[in-house]
Amino acid sequence: MNLYNLPIHTLHAKRLRGDICTADIAESILQRIDETENVIHSFISLRNEEILEEARAADRRIQDDASVDELEGMPIAVKDLFSTRGIKTTCGSRFLENYVPPYESTVTQRLLDVRYNLVGKTNMDEFAMGSSTENSAYGVTRNPWNTECVPGGSSGGSATAVAAGQALAAMGSDTGGSIRQPASFNGIVGIKPTYGRISRWGMIAYASSFDQAGPLTRDVEDAALILEKVVGYDDKDATSLRLPTPSFRKSLGQSIKGSKIGLIKEIDLSSCDPEVIRVFEENLEVLKEAGAEIIEVSIPNIRHAVATYYVIAPCEASSNLGRYDGVRYGLRADDPEGLIDMYEKSRDEGFGKEVKMRILIGTFALSAGYYDAYYLKAQKIQSLIRLQYHNAFQKVDAIAMPVAPTPAFRIGEQSDNPLQMYLGDAFTIPANLAGLPGISIPGGFSKEGLPIGFQMLGGSLQEEKLIKLAHCFEQTVNLNSPDLVV
Repeated sequence: MNLYNLPIHTLHAKRLRGDICTADIAESILQRIDETENVIHSFISLRNEEILEEARAADRRIQDDASVDELEGMPIAVKDLFSTRGIKTTCGSRFLENYVPPYESTVTQRLLDVRYNLVGKTNMDEFAMGSSTENSAYGVTRNPWNTECVPGGSSGGSATAVAAGQALAAMGSDTGGSIRQPASFNGIVGIKPTYGRISRWGMIAYASSFDQAGPLTRDVEDAALILEKVVGYDDKDATSLRLPTPSFRKSLGQSIKGSKIGLIKEIDLSSCDPEVIRVFEENLEVLKEAGAEIIEVSIPNIRHAVATYYVIAPCEASSNLGRYDGVRYGLRADDPEGLIDMYEKSRDEGFGKEVKMRILIGTFALSAGYYDAYYLKAQKIQSLIRLQYHNAFQKVDAIAMPVAPTPAFRIGEQSDNPLQMYLGDAFTIPANLAGLPGISIPGGFSKEGLPIGFQMLGGSLQEEKLIKLAHCFEQTVNLNSPDLVV
């Protein structure tokens, strides 16, 4: 098997035994990028020249010290909304096309602390607003299982980089499903931790009360490994949780016998693609055979989740994106006729259609006369959803549901129907509204050979339970995987 197809933990064991060196891994990744990047376009920027050099430096250190960190020298990609000192960070927007941060995000700094090898910054929907990576100012990313299909979003570039073997893992962000949905569409693992588990310092904000970083990986063990490196309190982020970092890998290999898995009775799967329903039902059987018990739970207000999210998130976007004014940094329109004209032209030229639409929705919902009717009411429903999930998790260890109602759809298929695109987030949004951890793991394939993910949500701070269940599922399920088309 090509080295780029192997998980980090396997490659690390091989290099400690002397079977391979870190430079071999980097060469495999670079060759794979050369073969595929012009087709799928995972990256906005690449560090081709530095990757091999840093891998060789890791090999020299390994010769001196066999206790080197598992991530040292390992080629990992990062979504282009994490600030990286001295490296362009665009957030998929023309507004930031020349922005080079003078500081490092906490997530990337913690990866630098263990000497990871940054492959490059991955493509994404502009300001993380989208579910298909079609909204980037830097072009569309294509799904490596079918290049006529989207990779999901907004972390589509991160997901395709891992699925296509262009990186061993990648960091993404999840505001309404932007890690889990592209993980599903690309047949890899994606985990969104509890809100506050990972610092948001240095992440370019979309909706601050929902945004959460997380890894996209080839398997569950790698997800647990990377979580251990990036989770933890950060005094630069007021929402960061002051808690010790668990050893997530201790959950691997544990029996799930007696675990209780909840099914939400208010969720109607009849509108899902039949292939999604088939895979979901087969996945539940896998958990049952491993000793889990399936229990019905009630989240009455889940039917309002999409509407609630698409009021609150645009309101926060409207506020967060107010800083892009053509004055302090970022794009500035040429030859404005005055200050107001400069604001208007800069924002008109710098933002894409989807971002403008969400800013307008948020500004309207926050305006006088509409604040109480929309934003305040949405916050009240969000509180009810949080309470109902809390009550449900008194009875179950996890809640299972599909990741998305369909496998990856064709590029352009939903571009003119934003409502259909938004409804595609119905199964991922609730975790963000309630601040809960969620994981997407490969569950199967459609008849057309497209991946379909299986999602589980956990109670607050219950990532270990999710990892235990997901790892058991991963080790038990038997997937007949077709070949990538690239």
